[in-house]
Amino acid sequence: MIKAVVGLNWGDEGKGRMVDYFARQADCVIRFQGGDNAGHTVINERGSFAFHNFPSGICYDNVLNIVAPGSVLNPESFYIEKNKLQAKGLSCENFMLSNRTVLTFPFHMTLEKLEENRLADKKYGSTLNGIAPVYGQRYLKKGIQAGEITLPDFPEKLAAIVEYVNILLRGYGAPELRLKEMQDWIGEFGPVITPYVTDIAPVIKKMLAEDKEIIVEAQLGALRDINHGIYPYTTSSPTLAGYASASIPVPARNLTHVMGITKAYSTCVGEGPFVTELFGDLAGHIREVGKEYGARTGRPRRIGYFDAVATGYGCYLQGATEMTVTCLDVLTGLDELKICTHYEIDGEATDVFPLNSVLETAKPVYETHQGWHADITEVRRFEELPATAQSYIERIEVLCGIPITYVSVGPERDALIKR
Repeated sequence: MIKAVVGLNWGDEGKGRMVDYFARQADCVIRFQGGDNAGHTVINERGSFAFHNFPSGICYDNVLNIVAPGSVLNPESFYIEKNKLQAKGLSCENFMLSNRTVLTFPFHMTLEKLEENRLADKKYGSTLNGIAPVYGQRYLKKGIQAGEITLPDFPEKLAAIVEYVNILLRGYGAPELRLKEMQDWIGEFGPVITPYVTDIAPVIKKMLAEDKEIIVEAQLGALRDINHGIYPYTTSSPTLAGYASASIPVPARNLTHVMGITKAYSTCVGEGPFVTELFGDLAGHIREVGKEYGARTGRPRRIGYFDAVATGYGCYLQGATEMTVTCLDVLTGLDELKICTHYEIDGEATDVFPLNSVLETAKPVYETHQGWHADITEVRRFEELPATAQSYIERIEVLCGIPITYVSVGPERDALIKR
């Protein structure tokens, strides 16, 4: 059985903490999308972690963790993270990297920085980890796969890629890349990843034949999907559960459960429309209580009221069969809460999530809910939550049309209510 754990919003929903929770009963966790440009925060008895390259099941020594071909990986970033995790007591040996995964090189980060600087005030809000260039070059068929760096023709291929990159650098008026720099770089960091590089297809096929429990995780949420998200303020790959079957690959029929993750309020890092965005003291309060800062960049996250239009759209895109609402405890102490039930566009109310250029003009239509003041961090039964907290969750469930089966009341692994 394959279970997807995916975000319903802009990312940062708490996917990592839920993968870590579910992985205790899993045999394998697979990252099917994205690179090291975001982090999954996990807090458990082994410590506090922000996983950028490793799947979120890496804390369990008996769980195999795989990076699939639909992802990208930076060998230097992987090396740094591996050392940090090992220093905290994780072995990191229960890991495989698909030989078809495209590698991120330093020139990808250079190109991304040059383009963001060129765009100036119209920039996309990139983390500058080279994700757009590496995915772009993958589709231009100029990517380097992890399994290629030990092959006899790799030096020739690297030289051809450097030649192509220098054409782009000249266009920006930037210094050209020296081939020896990249030869030295991959000579240093290539050996770090090669012990983990393998053809994962037979591994996955065998696990499916043995009816093993597999979790697939995305790095970012539905609204950052390259095809259906808030384009162009998206990531550069598909973030939807349906893409997992193509990324790994596995037959789509094997994906039987989709757990959609959303916060009890909205957060967003980066540029683009954010209809329910809050400013001032309330946004600042939620940001500080929820520690809403990017796990990769440290950038303060934008804060908003819960957006049922955006989240309902995310549920549809992901094919969610159930939902987890995280960070309910962060809202404790607020006298009132609001939920966006519709958008007003050109004077008309709609619950349809529109094209990005239309979304820029949307105004939120809210309903108001009473808050609560009791500490809920030790609550483990839904019926023991304050009545107003229960009704808040139940209203989200109705608006999104998907059963909410888990509610988190703290960042720790077991700070969960199972309904």
